[in-house]
Amino acid sequence: MSDYEENESKFMRKAKENPFVPVGMAGFFAIVAWRLMKMKNRGNTKMSVHLIHMRVGAQGFVVGAITIGVLYSMYKDYIVKPREEQKALKDK
Repeated sequence: MSDYEENESKFMRKAKENPFVPVGMAGFFAIVAWRLMKMKNRGNTKMSVHLIHMRVGAQGFVVGAITIGVLYSMYKDYIVKPREEQKALKDK
């Protein structure tokens, strides 16, 4: 039970540090589920083409989420943090 609680708290800590990772994972699974449900109505499209479209869509969502996360992290590190440091120096 202790290992489970440690892993759960570790996941929650990582999710708070980098909130776009769970968003990317959720989007990935949502796109895969949606495309799997649409598989029966694919018409004349080959199975391999349908699976490639599903993979490209899911990967695109994950890459977009990672990119937004990196941009957000850079914003916090290079814009917000220096402003706070300057404000702290000014208040002294």
